[in-house]
Amino acid sequence: MSRVQQATKNIFFGYISNIVILIMGFLQRTVFIAVLGRTLLGVNGLYTDILSMLSLAELGIGTALNYSLYKPVANHDYEKIKSYMKLYKKAYLAIAGVISVIGLAVTPFLPYIIKDRCGITVDELTLYYLIFLFNTVSTYFVAYKYSLVNAEQRSYIQTNITTITKIVTALAQIIMLLVTKNFLVYLLTQAAVELLQKVAVSVYFNKLYPYLRDKNVKKLEKEETDTVVTKTKALMFHKIGDVARLSTDSIIITYFINVDAVGVVGNYTYIITYVSNFVSVIFNSVISGFGNLVATESKEKQYSIFKVYRFFACWMYGFASVGFWLLLTPLVTGLWLDDSWKLGQAILTLILIDFYFKGGRVVLINFKIAAGVFEQDKYLSLIQGAVNLVLSIIGAKYIGLAGVYIGTVISGVLANLIQPFIVYRDCFEQKVWSYFKDSLKYIGTILGVLIVLIPIKNLLMVQVNMITFILMAAVIMLIYNLVFFVIFRKTEEFGYLWDLFAKKMPFLQKIKK
Repeated sequence: MSRVQQATKNIFFGYISNIVILIMGFLQRTVFIAVLGRTLLGVNGLYTDILSMLSLAELGIGTALNYSLYKPVANHDYEKIKSYMKLYKKAYLAIAGVISVIGLAVTPFLPYIIKDRCGITVDELTLYYLIFLFNTVSTYFVAYKYSLVNAEQRSYIQTNITTITKIVTALAQIIMLLVTKNFLVYLLTQAAVELLQKVAVSVYFNKLYPYLRDKNVKKLEKEETDTVVTKTKALMFHKIGDVARLSTDSIIITYFINVDAVGVVGNYTYIITYVSNFVSVIFNSVISGFGNLVATESKEKQYSIFKVYRFFACWMYGFASVGFWLLLTPLVTGLWLDDSWKLGQAILTLILIDFYFKGGRVVLINFKIAAGVFEQDKYLSLIQGAVNLVLSIIGAKYIGLAGVYIGTVISGVLANLIQPFIVYRDCFEQKVWSYFKDSLKYIGTILGVLIVLIPIKNLLMVQVNMITFILMAAVIMLIYNLVFFVIFRKTEEFGYLWDLFAKKMPFLQKIKK
């Protein structure tokens, strides 16, 4: 299959997966809130972020090895694939051991992080945490096997496995919650289902790639091993910075405010994450295609494709940001829960600013990964992490919840200002100013549409119900996309995307003419 065909298949299954996961997750979360309440919801979110921090032990070796697989996969060099996969397996087994040790060392500090426990004993908190730790550690015994299908641009295999697992897990956990009303049983159910999935996945990949079971595997050349080590060292800095920036907010909120606030914010970020995955799946589906593009095409071709995906990212993430800003609070407090779960509009605005700029970095980061550009900005993530920690802690202490996200936004924008220089210089050998000029055009357009839509919302949504919500969503979709179509329809980026979709839907060619 071509890159476009593989990406299309990945995107199709990615959308199916996201629809299923969104629906099942929404039902699961609704039952969780009704049965167990916001404190345990906050604990659930907090432990998820703590374990994300412990994944720091991975130190980017997975990304470095995935990059190294692109060329041997493209050349069907099975001996080299076996060599890399053997190294990957050894590394991930070692990582599982490190995470186990660090994870156990964190256990005594849990009571100091969660001060207001609302009747939950220290023993219960510890037991819940150990189950989370087991789920995380066991993942590393099979996770490395996904790298090969992803390097082959067949990420839909991993997507489908994730979808099936989520359906089974969510249904089992909902049933157990309704029957037992017990958080421990809820966690044990998830652990059991995911353990069975990992065993099944291991057996499946052994049959899919029987040559990986060969015992006669050559060692990598010193130069090849050194390349992986060099890129892993650079990625280590990225990983530490990313963890400090992206996985510490829940801990800071729990320590300086309370664990209930984690649950309130979690409802908003849950919806943002899963709805935005409909956009993210496109970019995640083409990342392996980027790797193939870098390996086989000229810099001019790479730059042309980069601009297309960057334009699409700004369009789609802007659309999502506008929709979230206008509709998320009515959804959470009007249609789903009640006003006690309301998050202030200022805090939501900060979360969405970070969301938009993060979306703007998606293509930059994906292209850097595909091109193996890791060393050039290895200290940037460390700086971002330090800025986020300092500003978020100070902000939480003196401003409250909004202060946490001020630090997150400022630390994120640093990358939006610096990474384009590196990518344009080292990947494309182009001047970067066009990137920032386009950024201002995209942001100006998005803000203009938002200003138009705010008074329309005030008129349409005097009362929040399903009819007014759907009507406002339709208005947002129509006006936002019409404005983008009118303003950017004559650009090369829009033309490329239009022609791409027109191959599947010929009537679009007539509309364009």
